[in-house]
Amino acid sequence: MRCAAWLVNTHVYGKWMTDRLSKADWIAHGLKTLARDGANALKVGPMASALKVSRGSFYWHFRDIADFRDQLLQSWQEHSTDQVIQSLDARKGEPGLLHELMRSAFTSGRRLDRAVRSWAAEDRAVAAVVASVDTKRVSRIAALLVEAGVAADHATHRAAFLYWAYLGQAAVMDRRYATLPSDALDRISALFEA
Repeated sequence: MRCAAWLVNTHVYGKWMTDRLSKADWIAHGLKTLARDGANALKVGPMASALKVSRGSFYWHFRDIADFRDQLLQSWQEHSTDQVIQSLDARKGEPGLLHELMRSAFTSGRRLDRAVRSWAAEDRAVAAVVASVDTKRVSRIAALLVEAGVAADHATHRAAFLYWAYLGQAAVMDRRYATLPSDALDRISALFEA
């Protein structure tokens, strides 16, 4: 009898929890927490408190904190890389895609990207995910350069250099040098296509 009551209560509680706070809600909160406070802040208790739910809500969606962190990284990769590449692939052959990508990349906030890279410096599994993301990004930039007429044997080097600039921009502390106007980014991207 006690076992049956536990199953009923868990089922009802679990249904209520999925209606109230979804896995996507936890992932979104985790990404915000990571960007704001770093990987050490990804702890079940404090995140549950911030979301005003019990720890049970977390465990309804994730096996453990490792599962949550894996799904968090997967979400970061999907949004920051895979979806961008899919969007570019859908428009393959259109002129100006490199310009558009550079304008988007160099004018967007990258607090989350910096936090993930900081986490990767201390965790080999995270570093492997980040290395995979780097490879995908550089490869897609190189493909854009080839589409723009750059020889394939030069495209990867130029793509890597552009990516270094992208990563380095996030470290610039003097705001005067942290951004460029869109037309300047267009002129610079044209240099790489020549």
